[in-house]
Amino acid sequence: MYPSAMDGGTALIPTRFVWPYGGRSVYLSGTFTGWSQWPMAPVEGCPTVFQTVCSVPPGYHQYKFIVDGEWRHDENQPFVSGSYGTVNTVLLARESDYLPAVLTARIPPTSNMDVDNQAFQRLVRVSDVALPDDASRISQTDLDISRHRISAVLSMHSAYELLPGSSKVIALDVDLPVKQAFHILHEQGIPMAPLWDFSRAQFVGVLSALDFILIMRELGNHGSNLTEEELDTHTISAWKEAKFYLSRQANEHGKSAPRRLVWSGPDDNLKDVALEILQNGVATIPIIHSPAQDGSYPQLLYLASLSEILKHICRYFKHSPESLPILQLPIGAIPLGTWVPRIGEPNRQPLAMLRPTASLSAALNLLVQAQVSAIPIVDDNDSLLDIYSRSDITALAKDKIYTHINLEEMSIHQALKLAEESSAPYGLSSQKCQMCLPSDPLLEVMERLSRPGVRRLVVVEAGSKRVEGIISVSDIFKFLLG
Repeated sequence: MYPSAMDGGTALIPTRFVWPYGGRSVYLSGTFTGWSQWPMAPVEGCPTVFQTVCSVPPGYHQYKFIVDGEWRHDENQPFVSGSYGTVNTVLLARESDYLPAVLTARIPPTSNMDVDNQAFQRLVRVSDVALPDDASRISQTDLDISRHRISAVLSMHSAYELLPGSSKVIALDVDLPVKQAFHILHEQGIPMAPLWDFSRAQFVGVLSALDFILIMRELGNHGSNLTEEELDTHTISAWKEAKFYLSRQANEHGKSAPRRLVWSGPDDNLKDVALEILQNGVATIPIIHSPAQDGSYPQLLYLASLSEILKHICRYFKHSPESLPILQLPIGAIPLGTWVPRIGEPNRQPLAMLRPTASLSAALNLLVQAQVSAIPIVDDNDSLLDIYSRSDITALAKDKIYTHINLEEMSIHQALKLAEESSAPYGLSSQKCQMCLPSDPLLEVMERLSRPGVRRLVVVEAGSKRVEGIISVSDIFKFLLG
């Protein structure tokens, strides 16, 4: 039974309040409880977070917390000085604008999900389902101004500015056996590496996690000419030729050209680098410098990604966010990312999701066929449990696991456990599955996506963690650059 402030026939709004700062006993008291104390219960699996739900009429309200017998207020929420001292405030305009919003921290112990406390431990916020009309309206003028300023900034800075003071860049010889190459990717904790051809004295391509996925699917194909024994001698160049042949077979017209190496020079501006990545659908791009005009003697300087360019944007506009009017817009009101279609909406690209009991074979097929880099793993209620990404496949290189597994028999849950164990030494597991809310502002989402190792955010419904969409770094740039 929820505490309520009855106000005649006024419709009451179930509103969730949370105290995320610990304590032995926590109570809520406010104008909607007549300032009587209402007990708050710790969230399951997260004993330092207390919550309760109150039925509150629309209007302006004040409230405080009683923590271990002391009156407290949350300094991270709106507050004013009143007759009860410093109190937090909330304004509920109408029922359709507000909804409970707090994390139910019931995360499986083997999950890789990382929870952003700032996003999920908020007391009351705008609904993640129905944003007010004035907040969801995007001004074309504001959009054009923001895009112009971002393009101008990126055009004034070069790829050379992305280069760190010191770093290690790994390239692979095309004559290296495929088996050994994937062991190197796994041991170094990297999802891809440029390929060097000594006979041509130039970089000719990249070997990525997608290659490993295609190889694993070929090994699982009974009609394949590729065997596990051949992986010991099968070179990268031989695999690339076989991949080209397979792509020609898959193409009904039989016409296909080998994919050229996508790269940029250190003097290229950041806008051109970003567009090169987007237009070619790659995750990273080698920064290559050649001292000769004919391109001979190329030097691999760095592997640049959109995340680093996004970090550059965030750093540039950090102290003047008002110069980009779109930064405070909620992501749920912006046309970017892939979302679960709502009832009555026109058909659009569906969001690929799988259950943890699905086979690894199903996950690999979906990654290839849907041309996505990651798949949210959800329970029967479509609540987020974890995420399986392309790079997780390299975990199968550990101890030659791929030689004694059946893709149809191994579940995604088992594969994720292997990936978690594999990524633990590199500190990547905590960055793997991160969430945000539809009401989070674009600036906050950009800042999180610019962090090392964060490639995407899964958009979830507050409280239930029901998956509503997914936003990648490339989605952000497609929106920002128009």
